[in-house]
Amino acid sequence: MSRQIKKGLLHRLPMLVLTLALGMSPNSEAKNASEDTDGQSERGIVLRKDRECTDCHDETSEYPILAIGKTKHGTTIDSRTPSSCKSCHGESNDHLEGETTMPMPSITFGKNSKNPIDERNQICLNCHQGGKRMHWLSSTHANRDTACTACHQIHAAQDKVRDRVAQAEVCFVCHKEQRAQINRPSRHPIREGKVVCSDCHNPHGSAGPSKMVRDSVNETCFSCHMEKRGPFIYNHPPVQENCAICHNPHGTTAPNLLKVRSPFLCEQCHEPNSHQSSPATLTGYYRRNTLARGCMNCHTQIHGSNNPENIRNEEVFQR
Repeated sequence: MSRQIKKGLLHRLPMLVLTLALGMSPNSEAKNASEDTDGQSERGIVLRKDRECTDCHDETSEYPILAIGKTKHGTTIDSRTPSSCKSCHGESNDHLEGETTMPMPSITFGKNSKNPIDERNQICLNCHQGGKRMHWLSSTHANRDTACTACHQIHAAQDKVRDRVAQAEVCFVCHKEQRAQINRPSRHPIREGKVVCSDCHNPHGSAGPSKMVRDSVNETCFSCHMEKRGPFIYNHPPVQENCAICHNPHGTTAPNLLKVRSPFLCEQCHEPNSHQSSPATLTGYYRRNTLARGCMNCHTQIHGSNNPENIRNEEVFQR
């Protein structure tokens, strides 16, 4: 017996032992190999039945599609995983049969895709419906023809929009005003990844205003700032109505995310007739209220007070 034949038998010996232990015939391996070559096998490198695509789109391909194996879309053990590349890209017969000139697949998702955005998004909605995406069709993003792939990277091992540190950069591609605001002195810790856009907003739409994750701006804010919820004996009407009346959550130059510094913020609503810090007296005897001071020096409980005394209106919200 030649050395090469002996070497081949030694190389196949562990596989033969394994197949006999599993009750399989030694010829089953060869049978599976023959099935893989006909293009109809259930087996594949990443997805089931993906052999037609991965024969060309391997790790050296110009389009790195094999990274999908590191995502949820490539988890073959999950029954919800697409059965093959055709589940998203269509049959693509012309693409598969092309030799010299390679036509694009039936459905593409890149920036230069010729498929309508509604058609592309529908591919995603075939699986991703309900739950947090139940309001997608009435959302601002859908009404402005935003494609799912404008935010999500399907074939990437790490989808940036699902990463707490990188998510904001994806949103700031369109929302440039908010990019400037988070660099202001008073802001939420968005750059550090402690607070991200999706903590407050649902980009797939919601029943609340501004795509809030809760039904109102206040309910969204109260999910973190629970001490401001109340109920209080004395409630401040703007606080009950909308936190954004006084605060800009993305960032401001005034302390505590206030839109304008006190007392000027307070004087936008409060009449000057019954209080010493009115605009009419800013340059008079009571100008001390505007010199390194503010309304909150006295009214420390501006979000609501439980002071039970029957006191004048301007003394409400004190300790």
